[in-house]
Amino acid sequence: MPDLRTFRPGSTRIVAYAVAVIMLVLTFVIALALPDEIYFTTAETITLWLIIGAVLVLLHGIGRSYVKATDEGIEVLNGYRRRLVPWTDIKGFAMNTGAPWPTLVTHDDERVNLFAIQGSDGSYAREAVTYLRGRLS
Repeated sequence: MPDLRTFRPGSTRIVAYAVAVIMLVLTFVIALALPDEIYFTTAETITLWLIIGAVLVLLHGIGRSYVKATDEGIEVLNGYRRRLVPWTDIKGFAMNTGAPWPTLVTHDDERVNLFAIQGSDGSYAREAVTYLRGRLS
């Protein structure tokens, strides 16, 4: 049985989706609480919803990020960009003290941020990097 794992942001994911829900609830509460004499033009309403939509898309991008270790290599989804890096192309993984997330380093010295493994998750992040380094050797 292959040892395959998927890593996702822990507390960062919770915060991203919680902020999205709070933002939508506050928008509706404020809209209902405004006096009748205050109104928005169509352009203002469209602009407001475009900004809210953009923030929700960014927050969802944070929440959906993952790093998946397969037999072929590492699959990285940072927000909306997916990368597949074969094990043979990987030189190592770097995670300095205080770094927000680890970095995958290729033999071409290209660096790929592993956003799904958040340094703020403490031991979970250290265990994830240890696992990935172990798979590399």
